[in-house]
Amino acid sequence: MADWTTGIVKARTQWTDTLFSIVVEADVAPFQAGQFTKLAWHSADKKVARAYSYVNAPGQDCEFYVITIPDGQLTPYLADLQVGDELLVEHSAAGFLTLDEVPEGRDLWLMATGTGVGPFVSMLAEGSCWQRFANIVLVHGVRLGDELGYRERILELTQDQPNFHYVPFVSREQISDAEPGRITTGINSGRLEQRVGLEFSAEHSRVLICGNPQMVRDTLTELKLKGLQKHLRRKPGQVLMENYW
Repeated sequence: MADWTTGIVKARTQWTDTLFSIVVEADVAPFQAGQFTKLAWHSADKKVARAYSYVNAPGQDCEFYVITIPDGQLTPYLADLQVGDELLVEHSAAGFLTLDEVPEGRDLWLMATGTGVGPFVSMLAEGSCWQRFANIVLVHGVRLGDELGYRERILELTQDQPNFHYVPFVSREQISDAEPGRITTGINSGRLEQRVGLEFSAEHSRVLICGNPQMVRDTLTELKLKGLQKHLRRKPGQVLMENYW
């Protein structure tokens, strides 16, 4: 049975009309970068809970990146929270989109759409990735440029890392420095590899994917054409995935 703790909202950021982040002070158990917990509210007759990845590094105040779903049961409530308000946070974290699940390799590719970038921001902030991989590429796909949440923080966290590449993909408008279209198109055409100067290979590439189920499936399909396979503990591969709505 879930063990819940009461959190207090310390800060909030409104990225767009529907995207926001909240920083929460809560007594939670230690977790690994890339893991998620659950946020909840409850009334007299029911509790509504949903999973959200930690954006913060372990040991920092809890931070979550949320998209408002207008007819959702939880996100409209979260969207109305202000500094000082309370919410429930599950004490323990879960999830296997973590670096200790990733086989040794040279290049780490982090691929996200929307709020799926959150766990990767946590990994960059936690920092052990810099010791394990010679090259790290963060690919973030969104529809509009304003949806590139955490872009400035990502650049701050990586400013002293010469072998880090940040590649935004924006599908519905032209943005300077951003690739047009979808991540899958960039993989298929070879444009993504060309931009960062690295090739996908079973020997060197390790890929984490976090996004909506269709994006995860389509990206895996493209990577298989490059010779990569889904990683399983019983059958090691190169690609680890997490569906993120």
